[in-house]
Amino acid sequence: MYKKLTLTLLLIGSFSSLHAEYLLKESTRVKSKIDRMPKNKVADMKHIPQDPAYYADQIKPFSTSKQKELDKKFNEKYFKPWSLTTLDIPEKDFGWEIRFVTKKPIYRAKGSIIRASIYNQWITNANYDNVDSKKYKAITIRRTNVKALPTSTAYFRDPKKTGEGFPFDYNQNSALHINVPLYISHFSKDKKWAFVRASYSFGWIKTSDLALVDSKFIKTFKNDNYAMVIKDNLRLYNDDKDVSIVKLGALFPISEDQQYLVASRGSKGRAHIEKVKVEKPSIIAKKPLPFTAKNVGMLAKEFYGEPYGWGGSYECRDCSATTRDFLGAFGIFLRRNSSKQAQDGDTISIEGLTKSKKKKKIIKDAEPFRSLLYVPGHIVLYLGEYKGEPVIMHTYWGIRKKDRTKLITARTIISSTEPGKELADIREQSKLINTLKTIVNF
Repeated sequence: MYKKLTLTLLLIGSFSSLHAEYLLKESTRVKSKIDRMPKNKVADMKHIPQDPAYYADQIKPFSTSKQKELDKKFNEKYFKPWSLTTLDIPEKDFGWEIRFVTKKPIYRAKGSIIRASIYNQWITNANYDNVDSKKYKAITIRRTNVKALPTSTAYFRDPKKTGEGFPFDYNQNSALHINVPLYISHFSKDKKWAFVRASYSFGWIKTSDLALVDSKFIKTFKNDNYAMVIKDNLRLYNDDKDVSIVKLGALFPISEDQQYLVASRGSKGRAHIEKVKVEKPSIIAKKPLPFTAKNVGMLAKEFYGEPYGWGGSYECRDCSATTRDFLGAFGIFLRRNSSKQAQDGDTISIEGLTKSKKKKKIIKDAEPFRSLLYVPGHIVLYLGEYKGEPVIMHTYWGIRKKDRTKLITARTIISSTEPGKELADIREQSKLINTLKTIVNF
Protein backbone atom coordinates (compact mmCIF):
# COMPACT_ATOMS: atom_id res chain seq x y z
CA MET A 1 0.00 0.00 0.00
CA TYR A 2 2.83 2.42 0.95
CA LYS A 3 4.69 1.72 -2.31
CA LYS A 4 1.51 2.24 -4.33
CA LEU A 5 0.87 5.59 -2.57
CA THR A 6 4.46 6.74 -3.14
CA LEU A 7 4.25 5.83 -6.82
CA THR A 8 0.94 7.67 -7.12
CA LEU A 9 2.43 10.82 -5.54
CA LEU A 10 5.42 10.65 -7.84
CA LEU A 11 3.17 10.31 -10.87
CA ILE A 12 1.02 13.24 -9.72
CA GLY A 13 4.19 15.32 -9.22
CA SER A 14 5.50 14.40 -12.67
CA PHE A 15 2.14 15.11 -14.26
CA SER A 16 1.79 18.55 -12.69
CA SER A 17 5.36 19.47 -13.60
CA LEU A 18 4.86 18.21 -17.14
CA HIS A 19 1.72 20.26 -17.62
CA ALA A 20 2.81 23.46 -15.88
CA GLU A 21 2.62 26.08 -18.60
CA TYR A 22 4.77 29.20 -18.59
CA LEU A 23 3.23 32.07 -20.51
CA LEU A 24 4.70 35.51 -21.29
CA LYS A 25 2.02 38.09 -21.95
CA GLU A 26 1.37 41.81 -22.09
CA SER A 27 0.62 43.41 -18.76
CA THR A 28 1.19 46.58 -16.78
CA ARG A 29 3.43 47.69 -13.97
CA VAL A 30 1.61 47.92 -10.65
CA LYS A 31 1.40 51.61 -9.79
CA SER A 32 3.03 52.80 -6.58
CA LYS A 33 4.09 55.98 -4.82
CA ILE A 34 6.68 56.55 -7.57
CA ASP A 35 3.73 57.42 -9.83
CA ARG A 36 2.73 60.24 -7.49
CA MET A 37 5.97 62.19 -7.93
CA PRO A 38 5.73 65.71 -9.45
CA LYS A 39 5.80 65.69 -13.25
CA ASN A 40 6.62 69.21 -14.29
CA LYS A 41 6.71 70.11 -17.97
CA VAL A 42 9.04 72.46 -19.79
CA ALA A 43 8.62 74.14 -23.17
CA ASP A 44 10.72 71.48 -24.96
CA MET A 45 8.09 68.89 -24.12
CA LYS A 46 5.47 70.95 -25.94
CA HIS A 47 7.47 72.30 -28.89
CA ILE A 48 9.82 69.41 -29.76
CA PRO A 49 8.29 66.24 -31.31
CA GLN A 50 7.79 63.75 -28.45
CA ASP A 51 7.53 60.60 -30.56
CA PRO A 52 11.02 59.05 -30.92
CA ALA A 53 10.00 57.67 -34.33
CA TYR A 54 10.05 61.25 -35.65
CA TYR A 55 13.87 61.21 -35.47
CA ALA A 56 14.43 57.61 -36.56
CA ASP A 57 15.09 58.37 -40.24
CA GLN A 58 18.30 60.12 -39.17
CA ILE A 59 19.97 56.85 -38.14
CA LYS A 60 22.99 55.33 -39.86
CA PRO A 61 22.54 51.53 -39.77
CA PHE A 62 25.27 49.30 -38.39
CA SER A 63 27.01 47.00 -40.81
CA THR A 64 25.96 43.39 -40.22
CA SER A 65 29.50 42.47 -39.18
CA LYS A 66 29.74 45.38 -36.71
CA GLN A 67 26.44 44.48 -35.04
CA LYS A 68 27.44 40.80 -34.83
CA GLU A 69 30.75 41.79 -33.24
CA LEU A 70 28.99 43.99 -30.66
CA ASP A 71 26.44 41.25 -29.93
CA LYS A 72 29.16 38.64 -29.43
CA LYS A 73 30.79 40.93 -26.84
CA PHE A 74 27.39 41.45 -25.20
CA ASN A 75 26.94 37.69 -24.76
CA GLU A 76 30.45 37.23 -23.39
CA LYS A 77 29.89 39.91 -20.76
CA TYR A 78 26.34 38.78 -19.93
CA PHE A 79 27.44 35.21 -19.19
CA LYS A 80 30.82 36.08 -17.65
CA PRO A 81 29.69 35.35 -14.04
CA TRP A 82 29.43 31.66 -14.99
CA SER A 83 33.06 31.55 -16.13
CA LEU A 84 34.51 33.13 -12.96
CA THR A 85 36.54 31.06 -10.53
CA THR A 86 37.07 33.91 -8.10
CA LEU A 87 35.26 37.15 -7.32
CA ASP A 88 36.64 39.86 -9.62
CA ILE A 89 35.24 43.00 -7.99
CA PRO A 90 38.05 45.54 -7.42
CA GLU A 91 38.95 46.02 -3.75
CA LYS A 92 38.31 49.76 -4.01
CA ASP A 93 34.67 49.03 -4.82
CA PHE A 94 34.15 47.17 -1.55
CA GLY A 95 33.12 48.87 1.65
CA TRP A 96 31.52 52.04 0.26
CA GLU A 97 28.15 50.98 1.69
CA ILE A 98 29.63 50.64 5.20
CA ARG A 99 31.28 54.04 4.95
CA PHE A 100 28.00 55.51 3.68
CA VAL A 101 25.92 54.39 6.65
CA THR A 102 28.55 54.99 9.34
CA LYS A 103 30.10 58.36 8.43
CA LYS A 104 26.95 60.51 8.26
CA PRO A 105 23.43 60.06 9.61
CA ILE A 106 21.04 57.98 7.51
CA TYR A 107 17.29 58.48 7.62
CA ARG A 108 14.03 56.73 6.97
CA ALA A 109 11.79 58.24 4.27
CA LYS A 110 9.71 60.17 6.84
CA GLY A 111 12.77 61.78 8.40
CA SER A 112 13.65 59.76 11.52
CA ILE A 113 17.33 58.86 11.98
CA ILE A 114 18.25 55.17 11.74
CA ARG A 115 20.14 54.21 14.90
CA ALA A 116 23.66 52.74 14.82
CA SER A 117 22.37 49.57 16.51
CA ILE A 118 20.16 48.97 13.45
CA TYR A 119 22.72 49.53 10.69
CA ASN A 120 25.39 47.63 12.64
CA GLN A 121 23.06 44.61 12.51
CA TRP A 122 22.97 44.93 8.72
CA ILE A 123 26.77 45.14 8.56
CA THR A 124 27.15 42.10 10.84
CA ASN A 125 24.61 40.20 8.74
CA ALA A 126 26.69 40.97 5.62
CA ASN A 127 29.19 38.38 6.84
CA TYR A 128 32.09 40.02 5.00
CA ASP A 129 34.63 37.74 6.69
CA ASN A 130 33.35 35.04 4.33
CA VAL A 131 33.68 36.94 1.03
CA ASP A 132 34.23 34.52 -1.88
CA SER A 133 33.83 31.42 0.27
CA LYS A 134 31.06 29.82 -1.84
CA LYS A 135 31.92 30.46 -5.52
CA TYR A 136 28.51 29.14 -6.62
CA LYS A 137 26.94 29.74 -10.04
CA ALA A 138 23.30 30.80 -10.08
CA ILE A 139 20.60 32.61 -12.05
CA THR A 140 17.77 35.03 -11.27
CA ILE A 141 14.31 33.42 -11.44
CA ARG A 142 12.43 36.73 -11.38
CA ARG A 143 13.18 40.43 -11.65
CA THR A 144 14.93 41.35 -8.43
CA ASN A 145 16.45 44.33 -6.64
CA VAL A 146 20.15 44.49 -5.84
CA LYS A 147 20.80 45.97 -2.40
CA ALA A 148 23.91 47.64 -0.98
CA LEU A 149 23.42 45.83 2.36
CA PRO A 150 21.43 42.65 3.12
CA THR A 151 18.19 44.30 4.18
CA SER A 152 14.98 45.44 2.49
CA THR A 153 15.02 48.64 4.58
CA ALA A 154 15.38 51.82 2.55
CA TYR A 155 17.74 54.50 3.83
CA PHE A 156 18.30 58.07 2.74
CA ARG A 157 20.32 61.15 3.47
CA ASP A 158 18.38 63.96 5.14
CA PRO A 159 14.93 64.04 3.46
CA LYS A 160 14.59 67.71 4.41
CA LYS A 161 17.32 68.56 1.88
CA THR A 162 16.80 68.74 -1.87
CA GLY A 163 17.58 65.48 -3.66
CA GLU A 164 18.27 63.53 -0.47
CA GLY A 165 14.90 61.99 0.31
CA PHE A 166 12.53 59.75 -1.60
CA PRO A 167 13.12 58.17 -4.13
CA PHE A 168 16.90 58.23 -3.53
CA ASP A 169 17.17 55.07 -1.45
CA TYR A 170 20.90 54.43 -1.11
CA ASN A 171 20.30 50.78 -0.34
CA GLN A 172 18.92 50.38 -3.87
CA ASN A 173 21.98 49.48 -5.89
CA SER A 174 20.37 48.21 -9.07
CA ALA A 175 17.78 45.78 -10.41
CA LEU A 176 18.32 42.57 -12.39
CA HIS A 177 16.10 41.09 -15.06
CA ILE A 178 14.86 37.52 -14.90
CA ASN A 179 17.35 35.00 -16.43
CA VAL A 180 20.53 36.87 -15.37
CA PRO A 181 23.62 34.67 -14.70
CA LEU A 182 25.16 35.15 -11.24
CA TYR A 183 28.33 34.34 -9.35
CA ILE A 184 27.64 33.91 -5.62
CA SER A 185 30.42 35.11 -3.33
CA HIS A 186 28.81 34.21 0.00
CA PHE A 187 25.58 34.39 1.98
CA SER A 188 24.43 36.67 4.78
CA LYS A 189 24.47 35.23 8.29
CA ASP A 190 20.70 34.79 8.26
CA LYS A 191 20.97 33.01 4.83
CA LYS A 192 18.21 35.21 3.40
CA TRP A 193 20.58 37.12 1.12
CA ALA A 194 23.32 36.23 -1.36
CA PHE A 195 26.16 38.55 -2.33
CA VAL A 196 26.31 38.23 -6.12
CA ARG A 197 28.25 39.48 -9.08
CA ALA A 198 26.08 39.83 -12.20
CA SER A 199 27.15 41.08 -15.61
CA TYR A 200 26.53 44.76 -14.92
CA SER A 201 26.20 45.11 -11.14
CA PHE A 202 26.93 43.47 -7.81
CA GLY A 203 25.42 43.44 -4.35
CA TRP A 204 22.84 41.60 -2.26
CA ILE A 205 19.78 39.87 -3.64
CA LYS A 206 17.24 37.68 -1.88
CA THR A 207 18.15 33.99 -2.02
CA SER A 208 14.52 33.26 -2.84
CA ASP A 209 15.01 35.18 -6.12
CA LEU A 210 17.80 32.94 -7.42
CA ALA A 211 18.48 29.29 -8.17
CA LEU A 212 21.77 27.39 -8.29
CA VAL A 213 22.90 26.12 -11.70
CA ASP A 214 25.11 23.18 -12.65
CA SER A 215 27.18 22.52 -15.79
CA LYS A 216 24.29 20.73 -17.52
CA PHE A 217 22.00 23.72 -16.98
CA ILE A 218 24.68 26.13 -18.22
CA LYS A 219 25.28 24.08 -21.37
CA THR A 220 21.56 24.11 -22.25
CA PHE A 221 20.97 27.75 -21.32
CA LYS A 222 24.13 29.30 -22.79
CA ASN A 223 23.47 28.21 -26.36
CA ASP A 224 24.38 31.31 -28.46
CA ASN A 225 20.80 31.69 -29.66
CA TYR A 226 18.98 34.38 -27.72
CA ALA A 227 15.90 36.55 -27.85
CA MET A 228 15.18 39.74 -25.97
CA VAL A 229 11.93 41.25 -24.77
CA ILE A 230 11.08 44.34 -26.86
CA LYS A 231 7.84 45.34 -25.11
CA ASP A 232 7.98 46.79 -21.60
CA ASN A 233 6.15 45.59 -18.50
CA LEU A 234 5.24 42.08 -19.62
CA ARG A 235 4.37 39.43 -17.07
CA LEU A 236 5.39 35.79 -16.81
CA TYR A 237 2.84 33.31 -15.51
CA ASN A 238 3.18 29.67 -14.44
CA ASP A 239 -0.33 28.43 -15.19
CA ASP A 240 -2.28 31.24 -13.45
CA LYS A 241 0.45 32.12 -10.93
CA ASP A 242 2.19 35.47 -11.42
CA VAL A 243 5.93 34.69 -11.53
CA SER A 244 7.46 38.07 -12.35
CA ILE A 245 7.20 41.33 -14.18
CA VAL A 246 9.42 41.12 -17.27
CA LYS A 247 10.90 44.41 -18.44
CA LEU A 248 12.15 45.29 -21.89
CA GLY A 249 15.75 44.07 -22.10
CA ALA A 250 15.25 40.66 -20.45
CA LEU A 251 17.03 37.85 -22.30
CA PHE A 252 15.56 34.43 -23.11
CA PRO A 253 17.55 31.62 -24.81
CA ILE A 254 15.88 29.94 -27.79
CA SER A 255 15.90 26.12 -27.70
CA GLU A 256 16.58 23.81 -30.65
CA ASP A 257 12.84 23.37 -31.09
CA GLN A 258 12.46 27.19 -31.25
CA GLN A 259 10.95 27.70 -27.81
CA TYR A 260 11.95 30.36 -25.29
CA LEU A 261 13.63 29.20 -22.08
CA VAL A 262 13.34 30.53 -18.53
CA ALA A 263 14.88 29.44 -15.25
CA SER A 264 12.73 28.27 -12.33
CA ARG A 265 13.66 27.26 -8.79
CA GLY A 266 13.16 23.70 -7.55
CA SER A 267 12.41 22.67 -3.98
CA LYS A 268 16.12 22.45 -3.07
CA GLY A 269 17.02 25.77 -4.63
CA ARG A 270 18.27 24.19 -7.86
CA ALA A 271 17.53 25.75 -11.26
CA HIS A 272 15.27 24.03 -13.74
CA ILE A 273 14.71 25.00 -17.37
CA GLU A 274 11.15 25.73 -18.40
CA LYS A 275 9.76 26.39 -21.87
CA VAL A 276 7.78 29.58 -22.33
CA LYS A 277 4.95 30.34 -24.71
CA VAL A 278 4.36 33.94 -25.73
CA GLU A 279 0.94 35.46 -26.06
CA LYS A 280 2.00 37.66 -29.00
CA PRO A 281 5.09 37.04 -31.18
CA SER A 282 5.67 40.81 -31.40
CA ILE A 283 6.65 41.18 -27.72
CA ILE A 284 10.00 39.38 -28.11
CA ALA A 285 12.58 39.21 -30.89
CA LYS A 286 15.78 37.38 -31.74
CA LYS A 287 18.83 39.28 -30.56
CA PRO A 288 20.36 41.42 -31.91
CA LEU A 289 17.37 43.34 -33.19
CA PRO A 290 18.19 44.85 -36.62
CA PHE A 291 19.13 48.51 -36.20
CA THR A 292 16.47 49.98 -38.51
CA ALA A 293 14.48 53.21 -38.35
CA LYS A 294 11.31 51.24 -37.63
CA ASN A 295 12.91 49.28 -34.78
CA VAL A 296 14.66 52.19 -33.04
CA GLY A 297 11.48 54.29 -33.09
CA MET A 298 9.32 51.43 -31.85
CA LEU A 299 11.73 50.45 -29.06
CA ALA A 300 12.46 53.99 -27.81
CA LYS A 301 8.75 54.68 -27.48
CA GLU A 302 8.47 51.91 -24.87
CA PHE A 303 10.58 53.97 -22.45
CA TYR A 304 8.92 57.33 -22.99
CA GLY A 305 7.05 58.64 -19.94
CA GLU A 306 8.22 55.94 -17.51
CA PRO A 307 8.62 57.33 -13.95
CA TYR A 308 12.15 57.86 -12.65
CA GLY A 309 13.10 54.79 -10.61
CA TRP A 310 16.41 55.32 -8.81
CA GLY A 311 18.51 52.16 -9.20
CA GLY A 312 15.61 50.40 -10.90
CA SER A 313 13.35 50.82 -7.89
CA TYR A 314 9.57 50.42 -8.05
CA GLU A 315 9.93 48.39 -11.28
CA CYS A 316 11.04 51.55 -13.12
CA ARG A 317 14.37 52.83 -14.46
CA ASP A 318 16.90 55.57 -13.89
CA CYS A 319 18.95 57.20 -16.66
CA SER A 320 21.52 54.42 -17.06
CA ALA A 321 18.95 51.62 -16.95
CA THR A 322 17.07 53.27 -19.82
CA THR A 323 20.17 53.53 -22.01
CA ARG A 324 21.28 50.00 -21.07
CA ASP A 325 17.96 48.34 -21.88
CA PHE A 326 17.46 50.29 -25.11
CA LEU A 327 20.88 49.53 -26.58
CA GLY A 328 20.93 45.95 -25.22
CA ALA A 329 18.25 44.85 -27.68
CA PHE A 330 20.60 45.85 -30.52
CA GLY A 331 23.45 43.82 -29.01
CA ILE A 332 25.29 46.66 -27.23
CA PHE A 333 26.33 45.89 -23.66
CA LEU A 334 26.39 48.67 -21.07
CA ARG A 335 27.35 48.55 -17.42
CA ARG A 336 25.34 49.72 -14.43
CA ASN A 337 25.96 53.43 -13.98
CA SER A 338 26.57 56.50 -16.11
CA SER A 339 30.29 56.81 -15.33
CA LYS A 340 30.93 53.21 -16.43
CA GLN A 341 28.73 53.57 -19.52
CA ALA A 342 30.74 56.61 -20.54
CA GLN A 343 33.71 54.23 -20.92
CA ASP A 344 31.83 51.47 -22.76
CA GLY A 345 32.06 53.01 -26.25
CA ASP A 346 34.34 55.24 -28.31
CA THR A 347 34.55 58.63 -26.63
CA ILE A 348 34.84 62.16 -28.00
CA SER A 349 35.44 64.98 -25.53
CA ILE A 350 33.23 68.07 -25.78
CA GLU A 351 34.36 69.53 -22.47
CA GLY A 352 35.26 73.22 -22.49
CA LEU A 353 33.52 74.07 -25.76
CA THR A 354 31.12 76.97 -25.98
CA LYS A 355 27.43 76.17 -26.01
CA SER A 356 27.17 76.73 -29.76
CA LYS A 357 30.28 74.71 -30.64
CA LYS A 358 29.20 71.89 -28.36
CA LYS A 359 25.84 71.59 -30.09
CA LYS A 360 27.47 71.60 -33.54
CA LYS A 361 29.97 68.96 -32.42
CA ILE A 362 27.17 66.73 -31.10
CA ILE A 363 25.19 67.01 -34.35
CA LYS A 364 28.33 66.35 -36.42
CA ASP A 365 29.88 63.49 -34.44
CA ALA A 366 27.10 61.76 -32.49
CA GLU A 367 25.06 59.01 -34.17
CA PRO A 368 21.27 59.14 -33.67
CA PHE A 369 19.97 56.34 -31.43
CA ARG A 370 23.44 54.80 -30.99
CA SER A 371 25.33 57.56 -29.19
CA LEU A 372 25.17 58.58 -25.56
CA LEU A 373 25.97 61.99 -24.11
CA TYR A 374 27.52 62.01 -20.65
CA VAL A 375 27.79 64.41 -17.75
CA PRO A 376 28.93 63.08 -14.34
CA GLY A 377 25.81 61.69 -12.71
CA HIS A 378 23.65 61.59 -15.83
CA ILE A 379 23.61 59.92 -19.26
CA VAL A 380 21.27 60.44 -22.21
CA LEU A 381 20.45 58.88 -25.59
CA TYR A 382 21.04 61.15 -28.58
CA LEU A 383 18.05 61.01 -30.95
CA GLY A 384 19.14 63.42 -33.67
CA GLU A 385 18.61 66.99 -34.82
CA TYR A 386 15.52 69.17 -34.79
CA LYS A 387 15.68 72.72 -36.20
CA GLY A 388 19.43 72.86 -35.69
CA GLU A 389 19.26 71.66 -32.08
CA PRO A 390 20.46 68.26 -30.78
CA VAL A 391 17.56 66.29 -29.27
CA ILE A 392 17.91 63.71 -26.49
CA MET A 393 15.80 61.15 -24.66
CA HIS A 394 16.64 60.69 -21.00
CA THR A 395 15.22 59.53 -17.71
CA TYR A 396 15.59 62.81 -15.91
CA TRP A 397 15.04 63.63 -12.27
CA GLY A 398 14.99 67.38 -12.75
CA ILE A 399 16.51 70.71 -13.74
CA ARG A 400 18.69 72.66 -11.31
CA LYS A 401 17.34 76.06 -10.29
CA LYS A 402 19.21 79.12 -9.06
CA ASP A 403 18.23 78.38 -5.47
CA ARG A 404 19.85 74.90 -5.90
CA THR A 405 16.50 73.09 -5.72
CA LYS A 406 15.20 71.27 -8.80
CA LEU A 407 12.26 71.55 -11.12
CA ILE A 408 11.31 67.89 -10.97
CA THR A 409 10.40 66.08 -14.20
CA ALA A 410 10.86 62.59 -12.71
CA ARG A 411 10.34 60.53 -15.85
CA THR A 412 11.72 59.70 -19.30
CA ILE A 413 11.39 62.74 -21.52
CA ILE A 414 12.48 64.04 -24.92
CA SER A 415 14.14 67.46 -24.80
CA SER A 416 16.83 69.69 -26.19
CA THR A 417 20.16 69.90 -24.37
CA GLU A 418 18.74 72.98 -22.58
CA PRO A 419 15.49 71.81 -21.00
CA GLY A 420 13.85 74.66 -19.10
CA LYS A 421 15.81 77.38 -20.88
CA GLU A 422 12.65 79.50 -21.10
CA LEU A 423 12.45 79.73 -17.29
CA ALA A 424 14.09 82.68 -15.49
CA ASP A 425 15.01 80.70 -12.37
CA ILE A 426 17.05 77.94 -14.08
CA ARG A 427 20.73 77.93 -13.13
CA GLU A 428 22.75 78.60 -16.28
CA GLN A 429 25.91 76.77 -15.16
CA SER A 430 23.89 73.63 -14.46
CA LYS A 431 22.18 73.37 -17.84
CA LEU A 432 22.96 70.08 -19.52
CA ILE A 433 24.59 71.75 -22.51
CA ASN A 434 27.06 73.47 -20.18
CA THR A 435 27.90 70.35 -18.20
CA LEU A 436 27.97 67.64 -20.92
CA LYS A 437 31.51 66.28 -21.20
CA THR A 438 31.55 63.34 -23.57
CA ILE A 439 29.99 61.82 -26.68
CA VAL A 440 29.99 58.01 -26.42
CA ASN A 441 29.68 56.31 -29.83
CA PHE A 442 28.93 52.71 -30.76
